[in-house]
Amino acid sequence: MLTLADILEALTAERPIAPQIITGGVVDSRQVIPASLFVAIRGDHVDGHQYVAEAFQNGAQAALIDHEIDCNYSTIDLRSGHYPVDAIIKDQPVALLVENTVQALQTIAHFWRNRLKVKVIGITGSVGKSTSKELIAEVLSQRFSVLKNAGNLNNEIGLPLTLLKLSENHQRAVLEMGFYVAGEIKLLCDIAQPEIGVITNIGTVHAERAGSLEAIARGKAELVESLPENGVAILNFDDPLVRNMASKTNANIFFYGIDPLSHLWADEIEGMGLQGIRFRIHYNDDHIHIRVPLIGRHSVHTALRAAAVGIIEGMSWPEIVIGLQQGHSQLRLATVTTSSGALILDDTYNASPDSVMAALNLLDELQGNKYAVLGEMLELGPYEKQGHELVGNRAAQVVSRLITVGDKAKIIAESARNAGLAPTAITWLQTIDEVVDLLKGTLQPNDVILIKGSHGLHMEQIVNALEIDS
Repeated sequence: MLTLADILEALTAERPIAPQIITGGVVDSRQVIPASLFVAIRGDHVDGHQYVAEAFQNGAQAALIDHEIDCNYSTIDLRSGHYPVDAIIKDQPVALLVENTVQALQTIAHFWRNRLKVKVIGITGSVGKSTSKELIAEVLSQRFSVLKNAGNLNNEIGLPLTLLKLSENHQRAVLEMGFYVAGEIKLLCDIAQPEIGVITNIGTVHAERAGSLEAIARGKAELVESLPENGVAILNFDDPLVRNMASKTNANIFFYGIDPLSHLWADEIEGMGLQGIRFRIHYNDDHIHIRVPLIGRHSVHTALRAAAVGIIEGMSWPEIVIGLQQGHSQLRLATVTTSSGALILDDTYNASPDSVMAALNLLDELQGNKYAVLGEMLELGPYEKQGHELVGNRAAQVVSRLITVGDKAKIIAESARNAGLAPTAITWLQTIDEVVDLLKGTLQPNDVILIKGSHGLHMEQIVNALEIDS
């Protein structure tokens, strides 16, 4: 277990007698559990230093701070890289004064990760990171003790917090790595030291901040560039931008995809709606028919990623298949059956052109009168018009009724009309309340309604209102 001695050694290179156990790290005082490390972070709207006392009252063993605070607990100034030996009072909470609390957290996480004999699997890409993380962890857990990011703790704060939960018992860590700007994934890799890197795909998510698709690809490639020579880069052969990353790493290359040129590939793919997908896996001389409870034909790539990691780790096919079949959590998409018998596909967590297209493809597999309530997609940058047009074209092929929400979503509506969807089947609205008013009380037993849009639109409010109203 991580101890206060480990934290002080990480920050000063001196190891004191401080056996107090640290159960993990938090940045929210309300999430403190006994013996936590509380990290006070100055945000745009909240300064965590205001909550140090509350964190201690809730049971924190230590707190990282970057300036003196009014506190009734012992404070040790570590900014010089040293500390007075007698400053640590047994069983008493302590505030650790550092230059920068986020950097100190990262330093501790890096130290602790390297102290343990654990292999790290890093995952990044534009779409499918979280689902892939869950399924890879499920497969690996058939043989190994596995730690994974909780939720979306995949950034410069969340990933180090995850690493602090490592113990001597863990054999593998499966870490999702988020990306907004160049250098971010390299930083995460410097902290976590992954030996296996998995790239899902390259799309227009966060293009407004990250730039062009090529810039996004360069950012994601930082994962494979960081791998050691004896590591493995698991790359999506079907995505040219990912496939080309093979030239950017000294690690071994393992391709997966639908293309038979991949090391691991699939065919005979059959979507069975909400019942999952069925397909055949090919690897060397092995040909395996499998059915997994993942929703949508696009999920075959998720299954292939998890299987690829299992293969690299020397797992048997029975272990891999059991892991794939038990990985039933569909993280972002939930289904709600209303009292009227209508089925709502709640995919309101976020939206990009790739993820909306995948959701529409799933809707296409289902039976019923198909509605799509699609919100505008934010942060697409130069791909804004193109991305919304692609979604509109696909929607016209799938739905009998299209409702779009937000200014940019008007492009979806116009594109769907140009692609042949009847104008009377298209409604463009500005607000969530308008959507609820339009649909309230009209749902029928044969209706299937996909609801999806960028997180900032809060389209989950539509799901909640329709579920209650029905």
